[in-house]
Amino acid sequence: MAWKSLDEMDLAGQRVLCRVDINVPVEDGRVTDTTRIDRIVPTVQDILAKGGKPILIAHFGRPKGRVVPDMSLRQVLPALEAALGRDVRLIETLEAAEAPTDKHRAAEILLLENIRFYPGEEANDPAFAKRLAGLGDVYCNDAFSAAHRAHASTEGVAHHLPACAGRLMQAELSALEAALSTPERPVGAVVGGAKVSTKIALLENLVGRIDTLVIGGGMANTFLAAQGAQLGASLMEPDYFDTARAIMAEAERTGCTVILPRDGLVAREFAKGAAHETVALTSDTILDADQMVLDAGPASVEAVADAFADLKTLIWNGPMGAFEIPPFDTATVAAARDAARRTGAGTLISVAGGGDTVAALNQAGVAEDFTYISTAGGAFLEWMEGKTLPGVAALVG
Repeated sequence: MAWKSLDEMDLAGQRVLCRVDINVPVEDGRVTDTTRIDRIVPTVQDILAKGGKPILIAHFGRPKGRVVPDMSLRQVLPALEAALGRDVRLIETLEAAEAPTDKHRAAEILLLENIRFYPGEEANDPAFAKRLAGLGDVYCNDAFSAAHRAHASTEGVAHHLPACAGRLMQAELSALEAALSTPERPVGAVVGGAKVSTKIALLENLVGRIDTLVIGGGMANTFLAAQGAQLGASLMEPDYFDTARAIMAEAERTGCTVILPRDGLVAREFAKGAAHETVALTSDTILDADQMVLDAGPASVEAVADAFADLKTLIWNGPMGAFEIPPFDTATVAAARDAARRTGAGTLISVAGGGDTVAALNQAGVAEDFTYISTAGGAFLEWMEGKTLPGVAALVG
């Protein structure tokens, strides 16, 4: 994909409008997780090193086009300055940005107040996008996590200025292209989570493009039940039995091997340390009305490990069980550690993304050991679904 990076831009003396995602969790006025802030630091540093002046554009929460004081970026400012090791001056209104004071001109880094305070942002209003573009000479998008939104600051501005990807955007795009667009084969995916209904497009896209698909979590129950298993009180979606069967049929047609749980940890209550047993899972399985499959069992973990041994590339989205509650995190943790070990040995390229996925990998203690972990949620999923992301397409021209 022919997008430009910061390396290809002459930024000396240029005002660089840089769209970032610093929509971080805040409690009692303090940032509790700086991950997203930390990840934009290389881009800001590189802009400064190349002689440019970063003007950061970001959103915080969902104010829906109106000023909401509790959603001001002012509360993020201390953590941003700490991460950058530099002072950052907040510009509270667009009008102030258009008529900068001497203090604004002297500041190394500027931060526009929450861009979603303006209705023209989410509407991608052409006039608003042009107005934003007037604040800079170059546009840099470093917010892959917002790239699936066709908003003024993620898509519209790119049509008015020379545009490039920031370091985080560059890393995300390079990792995802390597995982799905031009992967080292064989390529496989772990797709887990609660519901098939939220990942239909993802599954439909993957079975035509990868060699092995591991399905886990509650959504695996739907696939098993669609084949005849009676799984008691297990989480499943009967309305999607036909969809599950169609996906299996398409996988068979395209030569994609689908791995479903061969056994599971079954309990009668959803609670930490709940009494449980390991039960074989086949189309003939019949559970009691109050029994639930809450995790994949040891035979399933072994089958997944065998599949990983044959792969060169792995994409991971979603846990393989109710990982939040031990011991039903066993399969997710075991599979994650196996993938991390193979990545460390240099035999596997591993790319993971999605909120629950990152949490599960952190719980397994291996998030730093995967080739790449995406902090994006919706954008990561839509890319994997094969959709065009407006914020990325705008960088291509």
